[in-house]
Amino acid sequence: MKDLAEKIHRTKPTVTVLVNKLVELGYVTKDKSYEDSRVTFITLTEKGLALEPMFTAISNKLNAVVYKDLSDSESAYLEKALEKINCSLN
Repeated sequence: MKDLAEKIHRTKPTVTVLVNKLVELGYVTKDKSYEDSRVTFITLTEKGLALEPMFTAISNKLNAVVYKDLSDSESAYLEKALEKINCSLN
């Protein structure tokens, strides 16, 4: 949960509540590691995996809006700048 919380910039308790809700709704499973009980594995279920086409479509639409007036070089520069910002936040 700690790694997931760091990746999405949320607190561990917030992520725990969100993951538990996703488990309740059947989108993910949560399993403890056999080697280290402090580690929890979160895995998408078939129901969760079925959402991938919808998320891909939404992502494509969003990218089309964001990048529509940018050249290829401007798009590449924007992505590099955002990646740099993201890295500096971690």
